Amino acid sequence: MDRIDAMRAFVTVVTEGSFSNAATTLQLSPQLVSKYVSKLEERLGVRLLNRTTRRVSLTEAGTHYFQHAQQILLSIDAMDSQLGGLQQTPKGTLRISAPVSFALKHMARLVTDFQLHYPLVTIDLQLNDRKVDIVDEGFDVALRIGRLKSSSLIAKHVAPIRLILCASPEYLKKHGTPSRPEDLKEHRYLHYSYMEMDGKEVTYQWLRTKNSERSGQFHSNNGDVLVEAAITGAGLALQPTFIASEAISSGKLIVVLPEFEPEPVGLYAVYAHRKLLPNKVRCFIDFIEGYYGSPPYWDKPLNDDRLVTSI
Repeated sequence: MDRIDAMRAFVTVVTEGSFSNAATTLQLSPQLVSKYVSKLEERLGVRLLNRTTRRVSLTEAGTHYFQHAQQILLSIDAMDSQLGGLQQTPKGTLRISAPVSFALKHMARLVTDFQLHYPLVTIDLQLNDRKVDIVDEGFDVALRIGRLKSSSLIAKHVAPIRLILCASPEYLKKHGTPSRPEDLKEHRYLHYSYMEMDGKEVTYQWLRTKNSERSGQFHSNNGDVLVEAAITGAGLALQPTFIASEAISSGKLIVVLPEFEPEPVGLYAVYAHRKLLPNKVRCFIDFIEGYYGSPPYWDKPLNDDRLVTSI
């Protein structure tokens, strides 16, 4: 057994989160990867990984060995790169988790363009508004929108996300256009909500209105539904411009209280490890940076003051 190959197999299992993902990255069979790790444990005389049917996790000995093995492999790879000028071609399956509405509207072109540059990379794009556990669920990258809390994950800022309050011309003609935040308590608000991983409902509200307890409210975990409801005159919706900009440009929706627009949140590419990052992941992170423009292309029509009007 080649000690370096066994060490690389072990480190890749840890960074990729499973034997099957590691096998794909290394272009080996899962059985061979498992054999490499088992032989390594036999040679060292310690268990490095706890294995269950759902996940693998490091033992105490495995944690220490992983840290040292990473440094050794980094040194070997750096030496190989310096001496041979070798740049691996990205290949394998790249598993991406992304929010539903954003992916439906803005990721098809991204994936197409990325694969034109890296044709050996297979994309597995899974749409989910739930905050996935990228390690436990086997994702290489997750796109997330919001203000990220500190964690062990690495987050790359991709684009600012503007949030705007909007309503249809018909709704505003019937119910009046709010001129100050206090006026919102007299209006019907279309709530965006989603279910966190622990089952707790999280609801986003703008400017803390007093109408949340009124009967006949509308809640949904999908922004496209709320924008369509706003277009039909159902009420006011606070939604990101990547969803609402088309309706605003066409006049189906009108921006309300633009001077009180909330601070933008962010679109982030989140991944688990900075060291020994698979080349397919590194190339995707580099590719998506700046891809949508600054400001993002969906915001450019909103810079026209004529789109911010009152009834």
